[in-house]
Amino acid sequence: MQHAIFDSPLGPMVAVTDGDALVRVSLLQQRHLPDVTNFGPRDDHGAPDVRAQFAEYFDGDRRSFELPLAPMGTTFQRAVWDALDAIAYGTTTTYAAVAARIDNAKAVRAVGLAVGKNPHMIIRPCHRVLGSNGSLTGYAGGLETKVFLLELESKEVRLTRHRA
Repeated sequence: MQHAIFDSPLGPMVAVTDGDALVRVSLLQQRHLPDVTNFGPRDDHGAPDVRAQFAEYFDGDRRSFELPLAPMGTTFQRAVWDALDAIAYGTTTTYAAVAARIDNAKAVRAVGLAVGKNPHMIIRPCHRVLGSNGSLTGYAGGLETKVFLLELESKEVRLTRHRA
């Protein structure tokens, strides 16, 4: 494994790769971030596709990412993270809807925990998941970051719910 640190409008981000696959992309200052010393050697010229696609996303020119992902997590976490892929750009959903999508409607709290540990920030759009009443709930990058991303994608604070 190796990692690259790159700038974004949200602050420094880290991309961890293993060969061609992206193991993690996160804000350096977010919750649930493992110790960076476990990410292998630093190569800030590495992960050029990751850096380029994030630049396009923040410029408003990219709505989805095309990167090979290699998430490390439990079977349940991976099912939740896979379900995040179905949330369309500019829309939102709820933790309950994600739980229903993975055929485990009673696992709303566990879904919330798994969403909070999503290793592919923005690529797997955990920022698009809201509380059942439409409220902004916790976000590993902070609520200000969640609002920034939702506004970037909507260009207005007019959110459409995505149904499971």
